[in-house]
Amino acid sequence: MTTRKFSPLDRVLLNLDRAVRTVFGRPQTTGRPNPAGGIAETELSEQERRHIARLMRINHTGEVCAQALYQGQALTARLPEVRRAMERSAREENDHLQWCETRIDELGDRKSLLNPLWYAGSFTIGALAGLAGDKWSLGFVVETERQVEGHLDQHLAKIPVIDRKTRAVLDEMKADEIHHAEIAHAAGGVSLPGPVKLAMRLASKVMTRSVYRI
Repeated sequence: MTTRKFSPLDRVLLNLDRAVRTVFGRPQTTGRPNPAGGIAETELSEQERRHIARLMRINHTGEVCAQALYQGQALTARLPEVRRAMERSAREENDHLQWCETRIDELGDRKSLLNPLWYAGSFTIGALAGLAGDKWSLGFVVETERQVEGHLDQHLAKIPVIDRKTRAVLDEMKADEIHHAEIAHAAGGVSLPGPVKLAMRLASKVMTRSVYRI
């Protein structure tokens, strides 16, 4: 079977379609089952439900950002194998996006109104990382996934032990983030400079604090 070769314009249009699906619709997933699908709902107080829902809103927006980063990097990646790796990881991140949205709905809350803004910013950062070179782009993935892993650990510590549905989703997401970091590192990702890592952490704090409320 011959693999279709997309022109630069084709890739722009494909990324526009993916952006609309990610922010406003239903993005394409790998079809994996929701890890919380077979777990019974737990009796939670209204305050607990609201807090957990807002944490999952943050995780959902984080996945919107991850999707945008991967798409931006795939658009500007130089090597075809790097582009394919970015696109494959992006599809797996879409699973997380769907799982988080489902959990938010179950808890009676909504997605962040700031998602379009965060998608646009993250896509731009991803594209710039890709232009810097594949080794830096892959290094950016490694650092992003490691920071997300730490972020998920913090949320797992804040969510009641009895909320097995939410914890099942976050545990599966964490395992995937670790795997994505390992893939990017093995593909040649290099360690980013300290100031870049710090800037990424600061941007993450701005996102989490704003999305928790809006």
